Amino acid sequence: MRRTAFALLACLASWLPAASAADPCPDREAYAPGRALIAELDRIVAPGGVQEAYEVEVNGVRHWVNVRGQDRDNPLLLFVHGGPASPVIPTLWQFQRPLEEYFTIVHYDQRASGRTFRLNPPEAVEGTIKVQQYVDDAIALAEHLRQRYGKRKLVLAAHSWGTVVGMHAALQRPDLFHAYVGMGQVIHVRTNERLSFEYGLARARAEGNAAAVAEMESIAPYPGDAPLTRDRIVIARKWPQYYGGLSAFRDNSDWFFQGPRLSPDYDDADRCAINAGNVFTLGRLLDEFLEVDFRGVREFPIPVVMFMGRHDYTTPSGPTAEWLRQVRAPYRHGEWFERAAHMIPWEEPGHTLAALLQHVRPAAVEGERTAPAR
Repeated sequence: MRRTAFALLACLASWLPAASAADPCPDREAYAPGRALIAELDRIVAPGGVQEAYEVEVNGVRHWVNVRGQDRDNPLLLFVHGGPASPVIPTLWQFQRPLEEYFTIVHYDQRASGRTFRLNPPEAVEGTIKVQQYVDDAIALAEHLRQRYGKRKLVLAAHSWGTVVGMHAALQRPDLFHAYVGMGQVIHVRTNERLSFEYGLARARAEGNAAAVAEMESIAPYPGDAPLTRDRIVIARKWPQYYGGLSAFRDNSDWFFQGPRLSPDYDDADRCAINAGNVFTLGRLLDEFLEVDFRGVREFPIPVVMFMGRHDYTTPSGPTAEWLRQVRAPYRHGEWFERAAHMIPWEEPGHTLAALLQHVRPAAVEGERTAPAR
C-alpha cells in the first residue's frame, strides 16, 4: 500500500501513511555494489568538466545542489523537480549522462524535499511551504548559479509539479533565462483532474475491470463540485496511472520509485527523507496547487518549449498543446513524445536530448556568445 500510494505523487500526491521520526529506515546495503559501479560510470573525468554537490543557503533554507557536465563552457540548465517533494537527483543515473555532453545540468532538492529536508529543522520551514516561496527559491538559486559559473543566463527546465514553479519563475524573472522547457506541464489543475479521470474510467470500462469502474464511479462526477479531498484524488489517479498514464504501456512505475536504491548520490537516510518530505509538504500545498491556472497567460516573455507525452494522464498534454497554440512568445514549440506518458526524460531520453539540441541549445549558446562579459 505504501509503494502504491507513493506512486501517485508524480504531480499531485494524494495519500501517504503517517510517518514517525521513530520509524526505522530500511537497510539497503545489499545495493552497495551496484551503486559503486554506477558511481564509477557516472564519474566525470573530462578536464573541463564539472561534478560537484554542495549545500547553499537560499532564502534562509539550506538547499542541496547537484551539478554535472562534461564541459563547463556548455549552457547551464537548471531543472526544477516534481513531487512536490520528489527530487530527481537519486534517479539521475537512469537518464542524464548523454545530456551532460551538451549542458551543465543543475538539480536541487527543493524546500522540504530529499536531502534539503534533512538539512533543515522542520519547524524552520513549516510556515513557508507556499508556491511563491518555491518560486522565490528557484529565482534566487538561478542568481547564485549564474554568478558561480560565470553565465549570463540559464535554461530553465521543469517537470510536473516543478512546472508550476518554473512557469512563475520565467514570468517573474525572464532576464535570468534563455528559454523555458516544460515537461509534463501543468496548465489548469482541475482540467487535468477531469481528463485523467475520464481516461481511467474509459479504460476500465473497456477492459471490463468492474472493481475499477465501481471505485471510480463512487467519486463521480469528478472533480465536480465536491471538495477535492485526498481520498477522492487517490481513487481518481490510481486507475489512470495503472493504465499507463504515468509510465506509458506500464501498470506501475517501480523502476522510478525504487530507483533511488541504486543511487550513489543518496544514502539510506536520504532515501527515507523523500517519503518524509512528501508527507510534510502535501497537505500544506494541496489547496494552493488545486487552484493553479495558467490559461490566462497569453504572452510569454522568453522562448518556450513544451515536451508532451502522448500518453500522459497524470498531467494530460491536451491543455498544454491548446495553451501553446494561443500564446505569443519569441519562440514556441511543442514536442510530442509518442512512446512516453508523464516521465518523459526517463521514458524517451534520446528524444529528450535531440529536442533540446534542436530547439533549446542553439539559442542558449548564441545568447551567451553575444552577451556582455560578466
